[in-house]
Amino acid sequence: MEGELLLTGERILRVKRGDITDEKVDAIVNAANSHLQHGGGVAGTIVRKGGRVIQEESNRIGYLPVGSVAVTTAGSLPARYVIHAIGPVWGEGGEDEKLKSAVFNSLRKAQELGLKSISIPAISSGIFGFPKKRCAEILIETIVEFFKENSDSTLKVVNCCNIDDLTTNLFLEEVRKYKRD
Repeated sequence: MEGELLLTGERILRVKRGDITDEKVDAIVNAANSHLQHGGGVAGTIVRKGGRVIQEESNRIGYLPVGSVAVTTAGSLPARYVIHAIGPVWGEGGEDEKLKSAVFNSLRKAQELGLKSISIPAISSGIFGFPKKRCAEILIETIVEFFKENSDSTLKVVNCCNIDDLTTNLFLEEVRKYKRD
């Protein structure tokens, strides 16, 4: 289950079903909480598979506000880095803008590091309760906007990688909307 959209400057936005910890990209994005305590969901899987070093580096970073990002190494994962994006909890207010900031800041951080590829999950759509369809809309829209504003970005490939069929299909629906435009 996969689909892609060719963006400005030969950049590829790809939607795929799979385990983000298996992605062979420069960086994966972790859907993190403000305290960078990676116990459950995608965050827990990243630490379990990547090793304690990811949590240890996160502990040194400390607290981060919603919408911001931080970077650690990726331990034993195939990626070089983990970009920890602090997503909003549904119901806290201003969730759409906060999610957009988390995604945009993840892409900006990857660009600052000179990275060429990144994989992003459906941030906040798990235990944080953000509606999956709205999450897909915001992520795809933000990625497209990022490349319109950053035509010289080092990033060439952005994967939206999700473990379940429902979320992946919602992301594919969003990509199809852009293909029609």
